[in-house]
Amino acid sequence: MDMDNLRNVLQEFYENRLSLDETMDTLKILPYEELNFAKIDHHRTIRQGFPEVVFCQGKTVEQVAIIMEHLSMRNPNILGTRATMEMYLAVKAVVPAAEYIEIAKLIVVKDDTIEPDPDRVVLVMTAGTSDIPAAEEAAVTAEVMGNKVERIYDVGVAGIHRLFAHQQSLQKANVIIVAAGMEGALVSVVGGMVAKPVIALPTSVGYGASFGGLAALLSMLNSCAAGVSVVNIDNGFGAGRLASMINKMR
Repeated sequence: MDMDNLRNVLQEFYENRLSLDETMDTLKILPYEELNFAKIDHHRTIRQGFPEVVFCQGKTVEQVAIIMEHLSMRNPNILGTRATMEMYLAVKAVVPAAEYIEIAKLIVVKDDTIEPDPDRVVLVMTAGTSDIPAAEEAAVTAEVMGNKVERIYDVGVAGIHRLFAHQQSLQKANVIIVAAGMEGALVSVVGGMVAKPVIALPTSVGYGASFGGLAALLSMLNSCAAGVSVVNIDNGFGAGRLASMINKMR
């Protein structure tokens, strides 16, 4: 939709030939910015509440920098996942506000502070310390999207008394993300303790028979605890995004 088409839509609304809802529906599907190698969806915030997130893996350093620069021109808060330090430095050169969360491999720009609801907490947990990178991707994603996030790390079932020491935090949380590799058993334990959504985040942590996280994924999919949903292996962004959507529902 170019400026002439946009003007026509607004004129039709002004002349009562389009209802407000019809006009909003039209604006929600406004097209993208063409960069030849990418098509940037600048109106994703209108449809989904947060700008397009850049999956950096597989892109060149130059492509990541250009995409994030153009996104930052129209969006105060943006996120790039699976980013390298080299990518971050290139982005930083054109978007000075960019920050790098190395453990989560995230490039973050936060020019607009979204005040979270202090009474609605996203709790991010890990079975082990090795699961923290995926958990941090989830936690930072939820924070950037305007949620209060708390963390409880290294409370796996091999020392389950560590988990029981945090029962108050589990009960206070509005939605819980559980990151676990190996056999992924922590998810079922947590799911059986709370009456709230639990998002299972399988990680690729473990020895050979864990099959790069497949064992944890299948274990989580087969959980006997009700109210558990599962994202893909190491998909911390997906877990954080889903948790944010659930947390903001009224």
